[in-house]
Amino acid sequence: MSIAAENLAGDQPDLRSKGHAADVSRFVRNLAAGLLVLGIVVTGGFLFTPYDPITPDFLDRLAGPSAEHWFGTDQLGRDVATRILYGGLWSIGLALLITTFGALVGVIVGLAAGHLGRLADMSLMRVTDSFFAFPELIAAVTIAGVLGPSTTNMVLALILVSWMKFARLVRSLAISLAHRDFVVQARLNGLPSWLILWRHILPNIGPSLLVLWTNAWSRSILSISGLSFLGFGVQPPHAEWGAMLLDGKSYMQTAPHVMIFPGLAILLAVLSINLIGDRLRDLIAGPNGLFSD
Repeated sequence: MSIAAENLAGDQPDLRSKGHAADVSRFVRNLAAGLLVLGIVVTGGFLFTPYDPITPDFLDRLAGPSAEHWFGTDQLGRDVATRILYGGLWSIGLALLITTFGALVGVIVGLAAGHLGRLADMSLMRVTDSFFAFPELIAAVTIAGVLGPSTTNMVLALILVSWMKFARLVRSLAISLAHRDFVVQARLNGLPSWLILWRHILPNIGPSLLVLWTNAWSRSILSISGLSFLGFGVQPPHAEWGAMLLDGKSYMQTAPHVMIFPGLAILLAVLSINLIGDRLRDLIAGPNGLFSD
């Protein structure tokens, strides 16, 4: 019998064995070290790059990759490598912000739907279904178009269309956990609902929520880049990967580096985050994961 199955009949869920805990601990340490190295590289790039990501240099327009400009220059003579570096703050940083706030809203809605009774469940899930009726990117474009093109409006639009999957997942897990013995025992002992949620529900939905969060983070990078490419996101002259693609599309034939390198930055960022999410999924639910036999 798997640990997950035993939890259905057991008292307090046992989510980790020593071996799996060691795997998780090792993964977290490696991830933290990788993020630290990435942070040092990015910070060093900001400190040592001699170029400004915004100020144009019309004497050096559309120059190809060289020792001076590793990724070449754009149509205004700005260093593409520097703009990609600064653009990561917008693309990755805003995606992190959007995903975190979307997850927070989804967790609140999901916990309320799964823990406050049938009426709250039906009402909140009908609202969630209404948001699910529209494709995320199309809904975001519509909202951003109505509010007007700006970074703030893009962030609000993407948060509004990013919380539903979190709500569905949390609601489903909360309902399944509500009938387990350790939760029933907590109710019988007179624990308030908020304490039950904090001590018993959230710790058990956290691993699955983390996997969904990493997947949503990579999707948010694509959404931000897509909206910026369509003109509804980060506005010029700020460097953002999707906006850089928009600026360079007219020069794809004569200076392809203006689009190739921002596109590669998007690809590598999304791929890296997805690989992290896959590794977390394997640690949690794979054949040798936390919930394996």
